[in-house]
Amino acid sequence: MHAARTTTKAIPRSRPTTSRFHDVLLLLGQLNYTWTNTESLLIHMIAGLAKVDKETAIVIFLTLNTTRARIDLVERLTKMQKTPADCRRDILEATRRLSEESKLRNKYNHCIYSFDPDSGRGLTQSMRIFDSREEIKYGKVEELDDREIGRIGESIQSLGEINRLFWAITERYGFPK
Repeated sequence: MHAARTTTKAIPRSRPTTSRFHDVLLLLGQLNYTWTNTESLLIHMIAGLAKVDKETAIVIFLTLNTTRARIDLVERLTKMQKTPADCRRDILEATRRLSEESKLRNKYNHCIYSFDPDSGRGLTQSMRIFDSREEIKYGKVEELDDREIGRIGESIQSLGEINRLFWAITERYGFPK
């Protein structure tokens, strides 16, 4: 398993309304590709911090089946006394940024989409339950408008930057590639 360095571009929003649905799906595909590619770079952080070979780090990474668990492991290894302060600072900044981006990625991976082919209007419906003291709410509906599409494009760009950060850390600290 070797993650490529990513560079992605957001889809232009000037296409006809009838293809907007396909544009959004392509953009979400880019988001998922960029996310997965960047998250897999945690393998190099695990290998370097735990001082194991890459194959062992892959097994550890794949055994932890959530992003949160993988980031927690990397952050805990980073916070160990034996990790130099500059390395600690660099990795914690990269994992903080990755965690921030996970919110938008999770939103779009855990929702239902609906698109009106005539107007091009898109909606998302959350697949989460929100508990309050006296009731539950579920299925929050939000518009997938130009602002949201812009946020997805920005997230793709940010993930590309985080990807390059992880590669720079891998190089700088001599972590297994």
